[in-house]
Amino acid sequence: MQVCSLPIFSGLRARFFYRRGATLGTRGPYSGILFFSGPERAYSVIKKPSPARNFRRKTAPARDPRRVILFNKPYDVLAQFSDDAGRATLKDYIPIPSVYAAGRLDRDSEGLMILTNEGKLQARLTQPAQKTAKIYYVQVEGEPDGAALAAGVARVDEPDWLWPRTPPIRVRLAIPTCWLRVTLYEGKNRQVRRMTAHIGHPTLRLIRYQIAEWCLAGLAPGEWRDIDPA
Repeated sequence: MQVCSLPIFSGLRARFFYRRGATLGTRGPYSGILFFSGPERAYSVIKKPSPARNFRRKTAPARDPRRVILFNKPYDVLAQFSDDAGRATLKDYIPIPSVYAAGRLDRDSEGLMILTNEGKLQARLTQPAQKTAKIYYVQVEGEPDGAALAAGVARVDEPDWLWPRTPPIRVRLAIPTCWLRVTLYEGKNRQVRRMTAHIGHPTLRLIRYQIAEWCLAGLAPGEWRDIDPA
């Protein structure tokens, strides 16, 4: 509170009270007047009514509904929404704005991608500390010995849900192929391909089938499903 003392008439002075923070020349309306005749004796106080204040509670901006999109990425499609070189991207298949891929899938790989607008879900599916299981079916050249397979890798029959790839894989008639089922909990760049190459059996085809509780069932290449529709 700031005070300005002015003489009114002989023996009587008045003090004008201003709101704190006001300065000379910018004080605006006073908030009260105190009349007194000496340093000890006050006669009366006249308070100026304060203007009514309209307090408005701030409201948080409305959030978009949660979206979770399952997408079967075809071979030779980039796992992003734009590309300066004009290659095929997610934008060519998914018309929903404001969703982002939860994790990557290489251009030369196929299968399940999850897109969402929820940060918590993205973190659960991608952060290594969450140990989210991801299952891949991998066609490799040759027939690896079971003893050479790492933990989480097993030989399986060709999946009955398999679709033809475009273009088809490179096949050498003199060398057989087989399928592996690989479960990873911490995905790294081209990790599956490095694993199979390390044991002498290059990857010919790689399909991600499942992430956490979601899988490819019922999705043809290039198709997507909204499991949390707006």
